[in-house]
Amino acid sequence: MSRSETMEASAAAVQKEEGAKENGMTQLFSEIRERRDEFGRLRHVPKEFIARLKKLGVYRAATPACFGGSGLAPAAFLQLIEKISEADGSVGWVASFGSASVYLAALPKSTQAKLYAESPDLVFAGGLFPIQPAVQVDGGWTVNGTWKFASGCKGADMLGVGIGATVPGQAGSKPRTAVLPPSQVEIVENWDVMGLSGTGSHDLRVTQQFVADEWTFIRGGAPTIDEPLYRYPTIAYAAQVLGVVNLGIARAAIDEIANMAGGRVAITGAPKLADRSYVRIEVAKAEAQLRSARAFLYDTTDDVWQSILAGNPVTPEQVSLLRLTAVEVARVGNEIVQGMFSLAGTTAIYLHHPLQRYLRDAAVVKQHAFLGEGIYDGAGAVALGVPPMPGFL
Repeated sequence: MSRSETMEASAAAVQKEEGAKENGMTQLFSEIRERRDEFGRLRHVPKEFIARLKKLGVYRAATPACFGGSGLAPAAFLQLIEKISEADGSVGWVASFGSASVYLAALPKSTQAKLYAESPDLVFAGGLFPIQPAVQVDGGWTVNGTWKFASGCKGADMLGVGIGATVPGQAGSKPRTAVLPPSQVEIVENWDVMGLSGTGSHDLRVTQQFVADEWTFIRGGAPTIDEPLYRYPTIAYAAQVLGVVNLGIARAAIDEIANMAGGRVAITGAPKLADRSYVRIEVAKAEAQLRSARAFLYDTTDDVWQSILAGNPVTPEQVSLLRLTAVEVARVGNEIVQGMFSLAGTTAIYLHHPLQRYLRDAAVVKQHAFLGEGIYDGAGAVALGVPPMPGFL
C-alpha cells in the first residue's frame, strides 16, 4: 500500500470511528428522553446508566492526564453537559459533576493515585454544606454530621463531606472536605422537590468515622497536580457546569414550541401557533437570547483557557467574568423556558407535557447558591474596582 493510500485508509478509519461515536451519542440522548420519567420517579439516575455516562467520557474529563484522564478543555466539557441537559436536565446536572475531580486535585498525589488505580472514570459526589465540626485525632479526623444536596450520591464511587477543623488549643481554620467510600456514609433519601427530581440530591449522614489526613483537602485549595485544567478557577468552573444545564433546557423548550407550532388549531378556534405574529416574535427573541448567552459563555471560557495554556496567571477580572457567565446563562435559560411555557397556552398546564418538566427544572437550576443574584453584585464590584463580597474570588 502506498503512503497516500495508507493516509486515506487512516482518515477513513478515523471518520468511521467518529461516525460510530456520534451515532452512539444520538442513541444515548434518545434513551435519556425515553427514561427521564423513570429517573424522576426513582429520584436518581441509576448506576447502570451512570456506567453509560462513564463510557461517554463524562467522568474522566477532569481526571488528571497522569492518571488516564482525557484532559478535556472546559468549553468542550460544558458543551457536552449542555447537550445532555437538552435531553434531560437531571441527567445533565448529575453528569456535570464529572468536573468534580478538579476539587480532588488538591488531595496528595499519592492519594489520587489510589483513587484512580482501578479506573480514571471516577464518580465523586459531595454533600458539603452545612459545614460540620470534626475533631482532629492522631493521623486524621473523627467525622460526624449530616449534609445536604449531595447530587448524584447514589451513583458515586466516592463521597465528600464538608468539615470544619476543631483543633485542640487552636482557634479555627479553613473548612475542608473529607473523602469517604460509600460504605462509610448513610444516604438519607429525602429528595422530594419540584424540579431536577432525578438528580438524587439526598442528604448524607456520617457517624463516628475516622478519615485520615491524606483523604482530606481544602475545597478550592492549591492543586498537587501541575496540569492546565487545575489552573482554571475551580469555583467558577463548578458554577459554569451547573449554569450550562439551563442552556440545554432552554434549547429543548424552544424546540418543543417549534414542534407544536404547526399543529392543530386551538379548541377556541384561534390560529395555529406558527400563524400568530406574537409567537413568531417571541421565538425569534428567545433564539437571539440563547445564542447571545452561549457566545458569552463559550467565548469567555475559551479566552481564559487560551490564556492559561499560554502560561499566564488567572486574574481576578477573569474569575469574575467566568462567574458572571454562569449566573447569566442560568438566568437567560430560565427566562426563555418561562417564555416558551407561556406561548404554549393551556396545553402546557398538563403534568405530562414536556414544558412542565422544563419549567420546573430550569427554575431549580436558577435557585442554586452559585447562580443567585448576588453573583451580579460581586461581578459588578470587580468591574468598578471595589472589593467584592467574601468568597467571590
